[in-house]
Amino acid sequence: MIAGIAALVAAYVLSQFYRAFLAVLAPVLEVEIGAGAEDLAAASGLWFLVFAAMQIPVGSALDRVGPRRTAAVLLGAGGAGGAAVFAMAQGPGAVTLAMALIGVGCAPVLMASYYIFARTYSAAVFGTLAGVMIGVGSMGNIASSLPLAAAVEAFGWRQTLWGLAGVTLAVALALGLLVRDPPKVEGAGKGSLLDLLRMPALWPVLIMMAVCYAPAAGLRGLWVGPYYADVFGADAAAIGVATLVMGGAMVLGNFAYGPLDRVLGTRKWLIFGGNLGVLVCLIGLWVMPEAGGWLTLGLLAGLGFFGASFPMVMAHGRAFFPPHLVGRGVTLLNLFGIGAVGIAQGATGRIHTALDGGAAAAPYQGIFAFFAITLAAGMVVYLFSRDRTD
Repeated sequence: MIAGIAALVAAYVLSQFYRAFLAVLAPVLEVEIGAGAEDLAAASGLWFLVFAAMQIPVGSALDRVGPRRTAAVLLGAGGAGGAAVFAMAQGPGAVTLAMALIGVGCAPVLMASYYIFARTYSAAVFGTLAGVMIGVGSMGNIASSLPLAAAVEAFGWRQTLWGLAGVTLAVALALGLLVRDPPKVEGAGKGSLLDLLRMPALWPVLIMMAVCYAPAAGLRGLWVGPYYADVFGADAAAIGVATLVMGGAMVLGNFAYGPLDRVLGTRKWLIFGGNLGVLVCLIGLWVMPEAGGWLTLGLLAGLGFFGASFPMVMAHGRAFFPPHLVGRGVTLLNLFGIGAVGIAQGATGRIHTALDGGAAAAPYQGIFAFFAITLAAGMVVYLFSRDRTD
């Protein structure tokens, strides 16, 4: 079991890497293959949308087939195959196709881990385990910052992508060899998503999931790079530092959230308070987009730290799931979280295009405003949620 979890952690490191690496590659891709900010926003958004759409079949597969084959097959075919397509890209279209394939490959990884946690360990520690998984896996977020910039500088972006394809295939093989499926439960495979959607208590949690992850994932995954390049004239190394700081803050945030529901005796107010911190940081960036220096970096770091509530929202929702629907339950939450990022990336790409041509900071002010307004609206809905701990 430990070896299998270690393999899943390695796979999730890759998942975090792939969702965030376009921010560093943006300048070189624009120069070499003509992929501009809107092209990359669309590609990044498609990664999240495909990832989200895959949650429905993945949830069913986890309950019916088990996490081992589900994760190994999809990561090998989609993840490694998509990285290879990216390495051969000659234009924005190939990058978009590659990101879609990688989205398919990454879709089952975290949910396979959560399925094993939910079926093997006490429900009371699910939030802690979920946070640790994302915290350790978020090293991929860090690897996609300054280390990726250094690798691209040393070897070139195509050679770097070929190396990533090889690593992804090796991790997929490790999943097939090392992961152990938990025992089946009575009624496994029965029921449907409709049974979950009929639970009124789940809906405010789903809405919170839809708005809590999008700001940190959208900004760290793409917009930090163009923002620093356009507004502050930053080069790849400076962008690498900014993304490294934000990624590191996200890692720390995941570890911090994990045990706090047991310490504080609440999930609802922990999640609400953390996202209030995100909202403050977004408003700061919206009002002062050209501040630069430590202030901008601090606001991005704060956004990353407080925006790491994803596993705690997952734990809040998981508390309402019956055992035979755990696979479909965690993937339903993931669909709302990841799908919302994909929609947000498409929307922010259009905002960037609509406001481009004026002041350099204007498109990014619009993006910060979009994330702030949608988060505030979701938080209002979440106020009506029912708190539940295990």
